[in-house]
Amino acid sequence: MSFRSVNIFLHTNLLFTRSFMIMLLSFIAIQLNLCFSNIPSSLTTINVNGHFSFTNNELAAKDYGNQYHFLPLAVLHPKSVSDIAKTVRHVWELGPSSELTVAARGHGHSIQGQAQAHHGVVINMASLKSPKMHFHLGDGLPFVDVSGGELWINILHESLKYGLTPKSWTDYLHLSVGGTLSNAGISGQAFRHGPQISNVHQLEVVTGKGEVVTCSEQQNADLFSAVLGGLGQYGIITRARISLEPASQMVKWIRVVYSDFSTFTRDQEHLISSENTFDYIEGLVLVNRTGVLNNWRSSFNPKYDEQASRFRSEGRTLFCLELAKYFNPDNIVEINEEIESLLSELKYIPSTLFMTEVTYVEFLDRVHTAEIKLQEKGLWDVPHPWLNLLVPRSKIHKFADEVFGNILVDTSNGPVLVYPVNKSKWSNMTSAVLPEEDIFYLVAFLSQANPLSTGKDSLEHILSLNKRILDFCEEAQLGVKQYLAHYATQDEWRAHFGQRWETFQRRKMAYDPLAILAPGHRIFQKGVLDL
Repeated sequence: MSFRSVNIFLHTNLLFTRSFMIMLLSFIAIQLNLCFSNIPSSLTTINVNGHFSFTNNELAAKDYGNQYHFLPLAVLHPKSVSDIAKTVRHVWELGPSSELTVAARGHGHSIQGQAQAHHGVVINMASLKSPKMHFHLGDGLPFVDVSGGELWINILHESLKYGLTPKSWTDYLHLSVGGTLSNAGISGQAFRHGPQISNVHQLEVVTGKGEVVTCSEQQNADLFSAVLGGLGQYGIITRARISLEPASQMVKWIRVVYSDFSTFTRDQEHLISSENTFDYIEGLVLVNRTGVLNNWRSSFNPKYDEQASRFRSEGRTLFCLELAKYFNPDNIVEINEEIESLLSELKYIPSTLFMTEVTYVEFLDRVHTAEIKLQEKGLWDVPHPWLNLLVPRSKIHKFADEVFGNILVDTSNGPVLVYPVNKSKWSNMTSAVLPEEDIFYLVAFLSQANPLSTGKDSLEHILSLNKRILDFCEEAQLGVKQYLAHYATQDEWRAHFGQRWETFQRRKMAYDPLAILAPGHRIFQKGVLDL
């Protein structure tokens, strides 16, 4: 064969190969398009009062954490509970061969993609306006029925019209009821009233089979316990009955500082164990912060002005105890005497006593005030690689020695909270996972990252610090549990739940056997439950 013939042969083969590859890729693309186009068309057959959106759904692929972005195929904007039930039932009836999943999205404050559904359906719970907020004021046990998509800030404002308020809060109120009840809902009132999941009388839930079920401690109790703190794995909360109590009008808001961690925690534990105490107790860690007390002057008044102005915080690890006492104007004298008595029992640095007086709403909505300022500076919509840990009381000092003494060199990337909680105020029937001690500490690293940075405020650096903290906890066998947990593998989830894994899995099989709901947690794979 001549050289020219070889060239012609090779050229012909090359053309054939190219043509074949183009045809093959075109066939695959067509099949994929048919596959994904069939799913939205099947969703359009569902008769809903609201509507589906199949384009411009980028918001559903975003959350407060700003680290994960999974675009759904569709977003449901429900006008009724039946819209949600019909959608979930439709996905259930598609069976295990369909990869379609469903995630409920409240106010988008998840931090690691938990409310996202890659190529699935996201339910915009903010669109669910029913049932209307309804208050029950009789029998001395007031409560309010609210939609699962309702924000806590709205419940606060409406409750106050009746002189009432929910008992337990989160620090940030612009969160949905369904979102916080699917986790726990913890703040500085939890030592007294327990978390938000301990202050719910009844739920209405859409299960993974599309069934609408009313549940409480007396009715469908297993589902009720499962859903509270259940990470959205068993059902979508569409209505909740929230316990209420009489509301105060004003708040005495107090901050004091400690230089010794042992004294700080001893005073905290004393306060949460006392019958007569403050209404809110939290703590902050301040590592190498410049001018801490002077920064407080814009909102607080120092009791000892001259001594406070000379106080130096830079280069030191300090601990701030934050307290609040609720009151009405007609008993201000008694409240002042009570606060003075309570403070006299504590061993804080005297020159660091700062106090202010605000309305009840101003205190509870304090984080939103900070949010507005951060939004104005363009610092709210940045990555928030938060790490929330529940640390047993017996291990908190060992934890603090390493983490606050060696791993953290400063706390300039965001607040670090640390405060104790009474386990006796939590129901042991819910899905919430807690340390095995009567008192444990919430330690929350509420960092924000600069997306343009490669330094200490970069996402990569903060995530590396988080990993060092978690690695230390595991190596030191501290018995720490993550709150708002995030894991990459089912084995890690098994370890997280420990002896409760079998119960967690049994409930999943009972209420969402195809693993349709809340895929963003990455606990179960759709259609595959390992028994």
